[in-house]
Amino acid sequence: MYELLKKIDGPCDVKKLSQDELKLLANEMREALFNRLTKIGGHFGPNFGMVEATIAMHYVFNSPKDKFVFDVSHQSYPHKMLTGRRNGYIDDEHFFEDSGYTNPDESEHDFFNVGHTSTSIALALGLAKARDLKHDNENVIAIIGDGSLSGGEAMEALNVAGEIDSNFIIVVNDNEMAIAETHGGIYENLKELRISNGKSSNNIFKAYGLDYIYEEDGNDISKMIEVFKKVKDCKHPIVVHIHTQKGKGYELAERNKENWHWTMPFDRETGKPTFDFGDVKSYTEMTVDFIMDKAKKDKDFFVITPAMPGAIGLSREQRLELKDQYLDVGIAEEAAVAIASGAAKNGAKPLLFTNMTFIQRSYDQISQDLCINNNPVTMVMNFSSFDGLTDVTHLGIFGLSVFTNIPNLVVLAPTSAEEYVNMLEWSTNQRQHPVMILIPGNEVSHRSADVDFSDINKFKMEQKGEKTAIIALGDFYQRGEELAKEINAKFGYTPTLINPRFASGLDEAMLEELKKNHSLVITIEDGIVEGGFGQKIASYYGTSDMKVKNYGLKKEFYDRYNPEELLKELEMTTSQIIDSLR
Repeated sequence: MYELLKKIDGPCDVKKLSQDELKLLANEMREALFNRLTKIGGHFGPNFGMVEATIAMHYVFNSPKDKFVFDVSHQSYPHKMLTGRRNGYIDDEHFFEDSGYTNPDESEHDFFNVGHTSTSIALALGLAKARDLKHDNENVIAIIGDGSLSGGEAMEALNVAGEIDSNFIIVVNDNEMAIAETHGGIYENLKELRISNGKSSNNIFKAYGLDYIYEEDGNDISKMIEVFKKVKDCKHPIVVHIHTQKGKGYELAERNKENWHWTMPFDRETGKPTFDFGDVKSYTEMTVDFIMDKAKKDKDFFVITPAMPGAIGLSREQRLELKDQYLDVGIAEEAAVAIASGAAKNGAKPLLFTNMTFIQRSYDQISQDLCINNNPVTMVMNFSSFDGLTDVTHLGIFGLSVFTNIPNLVVLAPTSAEEYVNMLEWSTNQRQHPVMILIPGNEVSHRSADVDFSDINKFKMEQKGEKTAIIALGDFYQRGEELAKEINAKFGYTPTLINPRFASGLDEAMLEELKKNHSLVITIEDGIVEGGFGQKIASYYGTSDMKVKNYGLKKEFYDRYNPEELLKELEMTTSQIIDSLR
């Protein structure tokens, strides 16, 4: 197996193959993708659809002199196989040497560590600008797809690209999909261009001042080689619009493109996951249940997402059932926040959801369009936990420090299923504040919870004790419970245990009360310490005799780490904290 692929140490080896051998190579590359993805999971559909185009690019261009910039870079697995990293796909022992995105630390053929969307055209424009300043002459190629054109940065970069007077090639990988279905006028134009075989006079790329060429069969290697030869060494900006099949080569993925955008480890014969999720209802399932029930009861309620229905598992059938109470704005978090703010201003009850790592793109809109105006929007964030997404490009651990310092924004950190659902209900009904709710990242826990959170920044003392107070935020509350039990067992006294609930403010009355019979406050949070929740506590006690110990993550770009090993490294396990106390 992999007879040809094992001979590919770099793009120069691709150029030695005949057309028939290139087709055999494509088959071997798909087998290598199966080998990796069935065992450790990853992005399936984007990579299966990009095999032929990637082979053709490396056959025609001369990487790394000619520079490829992938967007979102989750479609770069075939590129990695052809640039010396095949072992990450054909040899199980080497899987974790290879990230799921382009990475300059891995290869000279990668120029950026990229996992967020809509960036390739702008990044590539920077490479092209520097090339022109140096009077060099290499090709610069931006590869963009999977709905990324709907992102504002892509649109802005297209606007700039139209004025470039030198070589610049944009490959638009049009598989008719984002992660889910595409939304927005630009995709209607792509459809029109596909139907007309690229001949429609209504052409958004030409409107931006770009040259344009279309290839209907983006999964035909010989046709792709021909089109890339046409544009190689061009002296002006040009869009190469290619039509590919997402998930090509696996019938299940071809039929259900949304579910096969990304996959857990699975059985190839059945397509079923080999990972057992258990029978406990997840926090995301609770979110979907809440949304569907709320939408039926309250016609002013609607949900909005920036191309991330999968962030909470909202199925296509459920989205269709919601009808006008559902809005997907495409990959445009900034627009999502502003639209939600406008809707709230006019009496609607918007709930916006996505992953924490993506909402960071809309910091300015949250601050300016939403919080200055103090409009009652509910924002639900998934994967804000340290043990959620661990790729360096998708970390949610910075959210607490980023968003808890914006005035007027109430950030809630629930500790149980009941508290989470009650916070959702309260937030979508209240009309006083913009609210961000962090979906817990730990196992689902159950216990009674308040239903009203109108007393902003009011902490809840779950256990009253002495000497030591543990303030454990959100999904780290259960770690606080465990620590409290160990303190009682090891030192013979009952510590105070506090569920702060509010991550964006302080209960100063409660903190003052602790001074009476406590000498130490321990804070535990699921985020970086610097600028986070615990430091607010420490700052409050700065002029007093109270000692404060903050536990959280360091301000670092962690990458593909083992969460439990990281806690040990940070001396955050219960036994390590007990040793520190001793």
